[in-house]
Amino acid sequence: MQDEPTPVELTKSVADFLRSDITPLISGHQAFKLRVAINILDLVTRQLTQEEGSAAKEVERLRALLGIDGSVTELNRVLAERIAKGEVDLATPGLAEHLWVTTMDKLAVDQPNYASYKRELGRNP
Repeated sequence: MQDEPTPVELTKSVADFLRSDITPLISGHQAFKLRVAINILDLVTRQLTQEEGSAAKEVERLRALLGIDGSVTELNRVLAERIAKGEVDLATPGLAEHLWVTTMDKLAVDQPNYASYKRELGRNP
């Protein structure tokens, strides 16, 4: 494993190259497919830079909410089961805040330019 360039630097460099050097040379359906590829690289870059911290915070919130330990996947499965069984709902202390923060964290990675996300950045549940 090499120290540099990092995966973030690599994906960002490829996206920047495609955006600045190749996009002006392509039109029509090929330009659309190129924009899709650039968006994917931008998404991967955001995942590499943001998701680890968000996942760790999500696990902390889920542990506090559920009173058990586990991976983010396991804890989300337990939360979904408890919601389905009616054991927890929006009246459960901490659930609404957890859902809000988790949704905003996911939007920060998946759709950071989404107008509703930008509007809600300063809002609390």
